[in-house]
Amino acid sequence: MAILIKDKFEAWEKEARARFEQLKANEEELNKIFIELYGLQDELDYHVDDKDVSVSLANRERDIKSLISYAVGCMFGRYSLDEEGLVFAGGKFDMSRYHKFKPDKDNILLITDDEYFQDDESDIVNKFVEFISVVYGKETLEENLDYIAEVLPGSGTSREIIRKYFVSKFYKEHLTTYKKRPIYWQFESGKANGAKALMYLHRYDEHLLGNLRTVYLNKLREAYNSRIELRESQKLATSNAGEVSRYEKEIAKIRKQLKELHEFDEKVGHLALQKINLDLDDGVIVNYDKLQRDPTTGEKFTILSKGVKEP
Repeated sequence: MAILIKDKFEAWEKEARARFEQLKANEEELNKIFIELYGLQDELDYHVDDKDVSVSLANRERDIKSLISYAVGCMFGRYSLDEEGLVFAGGKFDMSRYHKFKPDKDNILLITDDEYFQDDESDIVNKFVEFISVVYGKETLEENLDYIAEVLPGSGTSREIIRKYFVSKFYKEHLTTYKKRPIYWQFESGKANGAKALMYLHRYDEHLLGNLRTVYLNKLREAYNSRIELRESQKLATSNAGEVSRYEKEIAKIRKQLKELHEFDEKVGHLALQKINLDLDDGVIVNYDKLQRDPTTGEKFTILSKGVKEP
């Protein structure tokens, strides 16, 4: 199987244009009938402006971002390539319903500003690349990633652009789409991007924060330390002033991320011990705040991205 997203989009673009033109013609024909019926030819115009037609034309940027959002849904098991429509939105999660593409087993996907985990599915970009490969085929993977990256902001390779989108744009746009009642929640340590990760609200359980800390934050810490060691050794091995400066700059950035990660780890650790339960019936606003507060003292430990108002 080898499918180009470009070809699929162009086919959808033609279909959407045909639907648009047909609906516009239908609405104008109804207007004509109404105008003639009531003798309003001198007062009303039967023509319909494009902006008033109630079906949208294809839009490459919007539709690619919708594909990315759907992919994230599949990564968490909200959707499945094996079934149509919404597959999981609460209750007992059943991994056996997913065959073509398996969701993340821990309901945690790390978002890092560089590739630290090659071929590790806990990295959201790696998981996204796997999704595109499964759906459209390995043969067209690179071409499809390039096509996706063309409509996203930033520069670099397709994977680098997609990574930047997940780091800085995806969650903000998700908040807008869901009117600040997100179904995917983003853990965030601060401005240095020391730690970022997504989870799916409907798969949350009281052990998730403990798992986030003991497995994922530790994994991230080890990756940062390994990268610093590598850059330190590379710095010692070169006499190129430009390379030395670049290595020092990256080392300084990662040290800031490590400091932020340490502070974030302490907050997550405190909340993890509380074994906080969420009730979906209470809504996003209440639960978003609840997950970040000590249930005994009421003290808030900010571990989620801003954007959802407090109750």
